[in-house]
Order: sequence, then C-alpha cells, then structure tokens
Amino acid sequence: MKQVLNIRNISIISVLGALGAVLMLFDFPIAIAPNFYKLDLGDLPCLIGAFALGPIPALFIQIVKIIVKLLLKPTSTAFVGELAAFICSSALTVTAGLVYSKKKNKGNAVKGMILGTLFMSIVATAANYLFIIPAYVQMFHMPLEAIIGMGHEIFPVVTDKFTFVLCCVLPFNLIKAAIVDVLTLILYKHISPLLKA
Repeated sequence: MKQVLNIRNISIISVLGALGAVLMLFDFPIAIAPNFYKLDLGDLPCLIGAFALGPIPALFIQIVKIIVKLLLKPTSTAFVGELAAFICSSALTVTAGLVYSKKKNKGNAVKGMILGTLFMSIVATAANYLFIIPAYVQMFHMPLEAIIGMGHEIFPVVTDKFTFVLCCVLPFNLIKAAIVDVLTLILYKHISPLLKA
C-alpha cells in the first residue's frame, strides 16, 4: 500500500480524479435511453490511471472524481447518480487495471477493457434493476410506469423494469464504456510517459 500511495502517485490520483470530475460535467443524453441517463467521459482519466498505476489507485481516482464533482456541481439525484457512477465506473476501471497489471502489453490492455466493459455493463444493469431505479422512484416520487413508458417510447419492446434495463441500461453502458475504451487506446501511449516519468 505504501508503494501505491506514495507522494507521486497521490498527486497523479488527485490530478486524474479532478480531470475525471471536470469531464463528468460535460454530459449528454443519447438516443437509446431516457434523458436522465447521460453519457460523459469522466471514466477516461480513471481508465488511463488504472493502466498507469494499477487497480487500487484506479479506485482512489474514482473516489476523488466523485468528491470533486460534488464540489463543482452538487447532486441533483440525492446522491443516487453519484453512487451509481462510482459503482459502475469502478467495475470498469478496476477490472481493466487488474487484467493489465498481470502483463502490461496492448493485448492485455484490450482484454482488460473488454472484460471491464462486460463487467461494468452487468453491474450497471443489475444495480439499476435492484436499487437505482427503485431509489429514483422513491426519492423523486416518479412512478415506475413513467420510467418504463420513457423506455417504451424508444423501444416498443420495453414493457417492464426487466426489459427496460435490458434494452436501455445495458446498451447505454456498453456504448459508454466502448467510447472510453477506444479513447484510452488512442491516448494512453501518448500520456503514459508523463505518468511514469
């Protein structure tokens, strides 16, 4: 743990976490999910950090990201959105970092991102079904039927919570992670020397 949390790594974790928080502010909806599901690139510095520093620092980067984001823009979701972002993003970055740390080469990086993307998508789908959607329903007094109705407008096959998470939440997270993965592949080689200097 001392090696993971030395002064240099703490500085990098802080910078990457803050950058991730800033990128979270530039979010936008995509057509395959209701507007309250918004895509952002906040995981990009976290995934780069996972490859440069390892899976444990990746978790700390996620924590810094969420804290700084809350300082820059207070929660509008009673912390449900931030908790969901932390859980799902950690699933992606920690998994990818773990796989990559075993053998640091491009093939393992790709393997890590694929496994991280799949794990994140499963975690996000299960988390939405089990507690994120129910939390929104309870906290914002939004009927579950209204949420399902939003999904039905996009995909007529959506008729209940299960089909909602399968048709809207799952592909949303697959797309989000895939974009972050591709950008990481493009940028990591250029950024990594700065992180390892």
